[in-house]
Amino acid sequence: MLIVVAPEISVSNEIVVLNRLFKVGLTCYHLRKPELDFEGHCRYISQIDTAFHDRIMVHRFHELTKHFNLKGIHFQEEKRRDLGADIDNYIESYNGCIEATSSSFHTLDALNNCTTAFNYHFLSPVFTSVSKEGYKGEGFNVIQCKKKVIGMGGVTSNNLDTLQELGYQGAAVLGSVWNSKAPVDSFETLQKAYNAYVG
Repeated sequence: MLIVVAPEISVSNEIVVLNRLFKVGLTCYHLRKPELDFEGHCRYISQIDTAFHDRIMVHRFHELTKHFNLKGIHFQEEKRRDLGADIDNYIESYNGCIEATSSSFHTLDALNNCTTAFNYHFLSPVFTSVSKEGYKGEGFNVIQCKKKVIGMGGVTSNNLDTLQELGYQGAAVLGSVWNSKAPVDSFETLQKAYNAYVG
């Protein structure tokens, strides 16, 4: 599973690039736009080809899944903690609107102690971040973990083999794609490398 995470700050021709990413094989896009309000999210999603809406996971405004045919909802760490024991009921309230749930983790303890049955879990930073300065990699080993874990943080086509050796079942990328002068080419390089390792 190769996931692309949205750039927090909009980049040039972002929607054009995103539609091209979907066309060349992107199957899961995490829409994380902290600066956008509900209407901003609606405008953003409306610009994406409707054929690809079911590949989008939203981080904020989960109720968007009741307005658009989206893949599912993601819980950032703070949201997951705030909901506490109510999280399962919260997820249940979206039954029929979503096909997937996921959440972010930043320590192995938090990941291992989580009792909510998310479809997959982000763990970061595995490697030193490409997009965030001073965000040092932890090299988390998840071989013993029984959950589906997606590695994030500093993932490039050069360390996908290490990611697999550490036990991850997928990769999430941000800077490797959006910081590139040719994001679609960069994604295709990542995709080729990823398919070679999992293939």
